[in-house]
Amino acid sequence: MIIQPILDLVAICAKKGIQNAILSPGSRCAPLTLAFARHPEIHSRTISDERSAGFIALGMAQQLGQPVVLVCTSGSAALNYFPAVSEAFFQQIPLLVLTADRPAEWIDQWDGQTIFQEEVYGKHVKKTFRFPDSFEQKDQVWHAGRIVNEAINLSRQFPAGPVHINIPLREPFYPIEGEKFEYPEIPREFTTVTSQPQLSEESLKHIKNRLQEVKRLMIIPGQQKPNPSLQSLLDQLAKIQNVVVVADTISNLQGEQSICLHDHWLGNENLPGELAPDLVISFGKSLISKSLKQFLRKQAISHWHIQPDGQAKDTFQHLTRILACSPLGFFTWLAQNLPTQESEFAKAWMSLEKKVQAALPPAFESVEFGEYSALHTLLKKIPPFSKIHLANSMAVRYVNFLGKRNQEIICNRGTSGIDGSNSTAVGCTFTTKEPVTLITGDMAFFYDRNAFWHNYAMPNLRIVMLNNHAGGIFRLIEGPAKQPELEEFFETRQKLNAFHLAAEFGFEYQLIKNQEELEKALTNFYEPSLKPKILEIESSSPKNAEILNQVKTHIKRAIQEK
Repeated sequence: MIIQPILDLVAICAKKGIQNAILSPGSRCAPLTLAFARHPEIHSRTISDERSAGFIALGMAQQLGQPVVLVCTSGSAALNYFPAVSEAFFQQIPLLVLTADRPAEWIDQWDGQTIFQEEVYGKHVKKTFRFPDSFEQKDQVWHAGRIVNEAINLSRQFPAGPVHINIPLREPFYPIEGEKFEYPEIPREFTTVTSQPQLSEESLKHIKNRLQEVKRLMIIPGQQKPNPSLQSLLDQLAKIQNVVVVADTISNLQGEQSICLHDHWLGNENLPGELAPDLVISFGKSLISKSLKQFLRKQAISHWHIQPDGQAKDTFQHLTRILACSPLGFFTWLAQNLPTQESEFAKAWMSLEKKVQAALPPAFESVEFGEYSALHTLLKKIPPFSKIHLANSMAVRYVNFLGKRNQEIICNRGTSGIDGSNSTAVGCTFTTKEPVTLITGDMAFFYDRNAFWHNYAMPNLRIVMLNNHAGGIFRLIEGPAKQPELEEFFETRQKLNAFHLAAEFGFEYQLIKNQEELEKALTNFYEPSLKPKILEIESSSPKNAEILNQVKTHIKRAIQEK
């Protein structure tokens, strides 16, 4: 039997510009699966593992800036979306999550594949809607269409995010012979008209007066997509008005005037006092740098955060003002109204930046081969138009240590888990023909191996897997590093390598154990290929910890030199 409101749902998605759906196999979801798969304007792919499917959809929506549809069957399938849904919520990525369900009367009655699906994602979605479970009345059909419109509109409104529609479906699920899918040519649609919030003239007058007292302004962009217009404004503020711009790699706003190597000196108790700002203005989402957050929490500062919806984000525990406006609009105004800041403040930060820039190359010449030095080499070889996906734990921290990147940097820092790194990168490959480079550790890589369990080509995927056969970050954290249970219960040592995985999925594969092998492998790593490629860089967790400490010591000496 064909359920017309389900066809209407898909037609509304297409009408509102949704072009991609990730479907996972199941019977209860068959009406949804068939409706999406047969619609000529929606590209549907099937991913069997719902956890991977969720992150693949996230990786696509991350790049497209548009909702991607997720469809699964009833029961625990919906729970497997939860890690990706929570990541999308905190990264503010639009997803339309459609979960098929049993009718209400069969929940908790020992019927197959039933759980409590309504509100299953709790606070990690912008809203959950319950689709009608029958369509005998015209009002129910009208209600169904209203829900779909409202859900898609809500997923896009700032802050963007996942929206859930739970859809109870009754048998029969499948069309009978002779039934035709007839999508409405003009489905009922309504849109939300929004505008960028702006500060009032009165508010700007108060801000301008307050800025007359500021001598040491620091601007900190959090995680976001590249924005050339914002980049130009930040460079101008740094160059002309002596503003200190401190930018982690995930901010994608590391300009020529930015401070990018701050993790090498923040936390050093011997640093001069002129590094403390008197006002911090932040915007965007999360930061990687724990040392930056701790440094600012200790200072007597004011903190303004730009947040268009006006929500409080008190990262540094000194929040004094929420600017409910767009960053681009505010910084355009600021560039015209900010007094020139104290030059010694900007010089102090830039002096440390330049010392580290000069000290890093010789530091790596003096250490043995390991994952840190391997990444130092690799990052010079990644094409400027590649997108770089970073797994959490050490991969993203190493890249942040290594300074300014011109490529777009992507990392799941909403919840900072390792669970969907591969799948998010795979989703990215579905949106671009340019190279997508995934830099990951062995734990994240093997945890998400089902990312590759599908039938779609990914010739532009390049994977660099740092295999130290352990969760090496725990050797670098003071607490677990000093425990006798370190290797068994924190590092969870394992003997796996990627050779068999590469053979199973038909990937090109090379194992790297030294600098010479790495440089040779990189000569053709980015050459066009019909298959994804894996470089597995094998190293020792204790040796990596030693190398990191040696580089830190070298940098510390360089900073202390006059």
